[in-house]
Amino acid sequence: MFSFLIGIAALILGYLVYGKIVEKVFGVMPERETPAVRIHDGVDFVVIPTWRAVLIQFLNIAGTGPIFGAIAGALFGPGAFAWIVFGCIFAGAVHDYFCGMLSLRSDGATIAEIVGKYLGTTPKYIMRVFSVGLLIFVGVVFVYTPAQVLNTLIDPNNKNIFSIALAVIIGYYILATILPIDKVIGTLYPLFGAALLVMGLGITVMLFVTGEMAAIPEFSFQNLHPKGTALFPFLFISIACGAISGFHATQSPLMARCIANEKAGRSVFYGAMIIEGVVAMIWAAAAMGHFGGITGLAGAGPAPVVVTKVSTGLMGAAGGVLAVLGVVACPITSGDTAFRSARLAIADALSFDQKPLRNRFIIALPLFAAGILLVLWSQTGRDNFNIIWRYFAWSNQTLAAIALWAGSAYLAKTGKCYWMALIPAAFMTVVVTCYIIVAPEGLRQSYPLGLGIGIALAAALSGLFIPLIGVRQKGLLTP
Repeated sequence: MFSFLIGIAALILGYLVYGKIVEKVFGVMPERETPAVRIHDGVDFVVIPTWRAVLIQFLNIAGTGPIFGAIAGALFGPGAFAWIVFGCIFAGAVHDYFCGMLSLRSDGATIAEIVGKYLGTTPKYIMRVFSVGLLIFVGVVFVYTPAQVLNTLIDPNNKNIFSIALAVIIGYYILATILPIDKVIGTLYPLFGAALLVMGLGITVMLFVTGEMAAIPEFSFQNLHPKGTALFPFLFISIACGAISGFHATQSPLMARCIANEKAGRSVFYGAMIIEGVVAMIWAAAAMGHFGGITGLAGAGPAPVVVTKVSTGLMGAAGGVLAVLGVVACPITSGDTAFRSARLAIADALSFDQKPLRNRFIIALPLFAAGILLVLWSQTGRDNFNIIWRYFAWSNQTLAAIALWAGSAYLAKTGKCYWMALIPAAFMTVVVTCYIIVAPEGLRQSYPLGLGIGIALAAALSGLFIPLIGVRQKGLLTP
């Protein structure tokens, strides 16, 4: 219980203290005109009130990520709390803030263009392909999952329900991808975001009321995973949203095109990530507490089932409604912005004007065609969807590492405290390198080899920053 309470307090303190430090290091300019004002086009560049932008950003980056990931991470024990807290404050929120603010300073540019600006042309081209591929994976995951859940809830023996749900969700995605951002996303997302927060608050209160909070193990570095899965790097891949997620780098430019003043950046980018961290803490606690500990959680079933059992068990019928909203509506709100971000990434790369509706369709339809083909492929084999999910998880954290390296380069080239981004960049580089070398879905090599290569790569990349120091004084880059 105390691990949970201290973690929540630390997240709030992180926003109030470290968030201000990050903002000061970046150097906001309140008097500077933002893209939402200067390039207003009524489609993607639209001024949105800060409170609404925070809720939209929160739901863009959250979906079921901080729920499902936290449940998977809870199997490792209370070490999950430590990763959520430290990861969120010093890595995830820093990542989201710099991605959002660097996009804002670059006329709402997508992450690939930001990487190209600060790391060079070759990384930009790699990132263009990598980010669009990740976004299609995200779209597929969040088409398949809610359709499958609806099929299970209504009639698991009727496969036609899955097809109908799939068609309805894809139809909605097309509308959300091509219509002006304030027409669908700007209207519905604050409502869904508020519902997700209400669900989290209700579960927290009921954990105390029922006494289940007492079943949560206190903090230790002991690995409690029932299968003996190594804490490092698997915990740091399992809990992405809620600690750090590269998917957020693709979402932050959406709101970078919609905020009216740079001062709003800390609330919208850093703050939304802290809120997501709080949600992840709540669900990690609920997963451990409601089932009487790690052993009970291990036998509770897959994440959607755990969400339903926790919600209905603690809050009755109202919890059941919120659970459906959580496992159906929330992933949909991540999937639609994934396809929208992919459209913008391709449009930026091709310098293709997105104001005409026809141009939006030209890019969006092939993206949906690719997504539909992947969904259909996932149905042809028993483990195909799991393969998509695993590579999505790894590519997600890899993108986060690359985005942090870009942020480090910006800070180094402008004579600022680049360690703020470089340390989490190096750490995540070790995580994703070690994971892909040792994981069953990776190269399946020995743990010492994976860890050694990861550390060597992180050290080599860190060494590249020595020549960057002082570049600003030579007039090669301005803030």
